[in-house]
Amino acid sequence: MAKYMLAASYTAEGMQGLIKDSAKTREAAIGKMLSEAGGKLDAVYWSLGDSDAIVICDLPDGITAAAMAMTVTASGAVTTKTTPLFTAKEVDEAISKKVSYRAPGSKKKNK
Repeated sequence: MAKYMLAASYTAEGMQGLIKDSAKTREAAIGKMLSEAGGKLDAVYWSLGDSDAIVICDLPDGITAAAMAMTVTASGAVTTKTTPLFTAKEVDEAISKKVSYRAPGSKKKNK
């Protein structure tokens, strides 16, 4: 499974729902949603600033992550930003993977 960070920002209606339901109830609902999608909840953090809540979770794949983000956002109560997370081992694998690329305007390929 892949690890993701889901950053959520509530609309006014969504914040009213959070106040009505409680953070503990919302955390349980998030855990249930993830579980039903084949994922696992690691943690939910409530925050100030650009995001109202941060969810750290495992999901089977990017399609599942996209489906969740679209479903949650379609509710109208929350906007989301989904960020895949990588371990040091995964980053090292990416570093060692050879990719051929030519930058715009350049005549030379970067290997």
